[in-house]
Amino acid sequence: MNFCSDNVTGASPEILAALTRAAAGTVPSYGEDPLTARVEAKLKEIFETDLAAFPVATGTSANALSLSLLSPPYGAIYCQRDAHISVDECGAPEFYTGGAKLVGLAGDHGKVSAAEIEAALAASHKGVVHHVQPAAISLTQATESGTSYRPAEVAAIAAAGKRFGVKLHMDGARFANALTFLKVSPAEITWRAGVDILSFGATKNGALAAEVVVIFDKSLAAEFAFRRKRAGHLFSKMRFLSAQLDAYLEGDLWLKNARHSNAMANRLAEGLGRIAGAKLAHPVEANEIFVDLPEHAIRGLQADGFQFYRWLGEDQTLLRLVTAFDTKEADVAAFIASAERHAARANEKVA
Repeated sequence: MNFCSDNVTGASPEILAALTRAAAGTVPSYGEDPLTARVEAKLKEIFETDLAAFPVATGTSANALSLSLLSPPYGAIYCQRDAHISVDECGAPEFYTGGAKLVGLAGDHGKVSAAEIEAALAASHKGVVHHVQPAAISLTQATESGTSYRPAEVAAIAAAGKRFGVKLHMDGARFANALTFLKVSPAEITWRAGVDILSFGATKNGALAAEVVVIFDKSLAAEFAFRRKRAGHLFSKMRFLSAQLDAYLEGDLWLKNARHSNAMANRLAEGLGRIAGAKLAHPVEANEIFVDLPEHAIRGLQADGFQFYRWLGEDQTLLRLVTAFDTKEADVAAFIASAERHAARANEKVA
């Protein structure tokens, strides 16, 4: 009954089985194995284009190394102010870019708009030696607020960036969740909309530890290989990362897992929305729910053994609840029932 994060879960049985199969025999090392080649081939098919794919083990490495391709040390990387790269990666983007500055922008429900990007770039003092120079934009899909960028929104942001010579990165730690909500093709919300590099997530959606940097602008690919090695993310036994990704993509497991976690989030949001005093802070467009609940309901849920985060501090009533590929329907139902019961008891006392 842990709704703290989709990182608290285990791994999909299909992925664990693939790891066991990959352990047999010998194959070439450092990504020269057939599984790694097969992952890249599958991604080319999924995204309907030529591309370069580089497996890594963590989302932080995927993001930081991707951004290191797009920004010089004196560059500015524009993102929503609550983006993972800005608040949760311990300066990794700044470190791997050699000192680039992250510029956090306001935006409703975890998103930045094309207008906000345009205004920031117009005020960036491009060409003036006293200021960091605009280099990259990073979008999170789905966002830290559990919302999803539509293809037109991504395209408008990319177009604004390109007018200033700025490239676009997408942090897709929950890319599958956004995709299944939007019901569009992977191409539509990435390279066709102007995305140059995607951090394609798997860990939060059923993998053990596997992400892949998908480079649509292949002119950047050769340099990435050296940056990954220098950063310590070129695994000698790369087949064990690639085995996870291969199983993740096989038979649309990645989409099936995301559909389930999204469905559980929707069910949870609908149930909590019926409680007096409950209020959703953001639209539910992936597998995260941000809900304000009465304090008595929160304390009752904690007493019943449910785990979750108070999002703005331990004295606040805004909760973040995250569902996952293996969230049980019974646990969702139990959470709703517990919240309803404790809210009702408090109302009875007031009456």
